[in-house]
Amino acid sequence: MADLVFDREAMARLAKALTFICSAGHPAVAALSTAAQTGSDRDIKTARAQFLKLKPSERSAALDMLKD
Repeated sequence: MADLVFDREAMARLAKALTFICSAGHPAVAALSTAAQTGSDRDIKTARAQFLKLKPSERSAALDMLKD
């Protein structure tokens, strides 16, 4: 997970996937949505930290949903 690149588009897509997996009110969804909107380094760092706090199965499910 250390090599993940968190760009704005990816964070927005992850937020949508996590809304389905967790809930719209989950802290990771909020952090990813905020980071996708602002693009600030601080918000991206927070979003990445929140994403990494998820259960491995939730992270995997969200990333699997992004595969085209």
